[in-house]
Amino acid sequence: MPSESPSEKTREKTPKSSFDWHLVRSFLAVLDAGSLLGAAKKLKASQPTLGRQVAELERQLGVLLFERTGRGLTPTQAALGLAASARSMQVAALELAAAVSTQAHVAEGIVTLSASTPVAHGLLPPLLARMAEALPKIRVDVIATNAVSNLLQREADIALRMVQPEQLSAVAKRVGQVRLGVWAHERYLAAHPILLTPQQLVQHRLITDLNVGDIARGFARMGVPLPHEQIVFRSDDFLAQWGAVRAGLGIGFVSNYLARTDPQVKAVLPDLPIPGIPMWLVAHREVRSVARVRAVFDWLGDALPAALA
Repeated sequence: MPSESPSEKTREKTPKSSFDWHLVRSFLAVLDAGSLLGAAKKLKASQPTLGRQVAELERQLGVLLFERTGRGLTPTQAALGLAASARSMQVAALELAAAVSTQAHVAEGIVTLSASTPVAHGLLPPLLARMAEALPKIRVDVIATNAVSNLLQREADIALRMVQPEQLSAVAKRVGQVRLGVWAHERYLAAHPILLTPQQLVQHRLITDLNVGDIARGFARMGVPLPHEQIVFRSDDFLAQWGAVRAGLGIGFVSNYLARTDPQVKAVLPDLPIPGIPMWLVAHREVRSVARVRAVFDWLGDALPAALA
């Protein structure tokens, strides 16, 4: 039989520079219990599993940790020498776990909230001012975008959306409806005829979205065709439309919560029935379990219905 070369003997006896740190927990349990049976009861694991883990740790370290006797397992000098370092690792692991647990249960830190530009501009600021008093250790970063933020890719922790999410991994709460109204600046109203009926809208300068389909259908339901020659301003940006209304350029279709931010903008035909748009508060299911996100989600969930009413 060929004999082993010196290099092979050296390689076999040289401890590895790294090993599986998860095996330290099993090593300490066996060391403290003095047997695989006692350690298995403590860790709620099987004896064969612990036996394999101790053997694997011995293999990775390149030393014998326990003498197998009829009475159980007797620690070797190598095991006793490693015990102090292993216990330091155990303490550090417990401290790390405690820190992570505390972080998950303490409502403090930064929460990212995605919302459309008009919601971020007109609806959220007064709410966030009140929330800052209720949750002083939480800072909310607002992403103002009309695109739908991807919660799965963590583009935001929480989102306010006008469509119900379809992802099974999302937690969603309907918080009310965005009500739209017909609004104009008092300066415009002072210079133009008083509106008494919806049909008289066609006599006025109108501010609309680039896609006037919804507005055209609304006029059609009133039995009046939309006069395109009366449209004096169109934009795909709701804040641009709002700016045009505030400038007195014409009459616009604006969310009530945004219109209420300027007392010089007045409701025109307040009884005109315009369908509302549902608003949903959404968070990813996993992020929802984080204390700071849960706190913001719950606070907004309680406050938004009244703000939208």
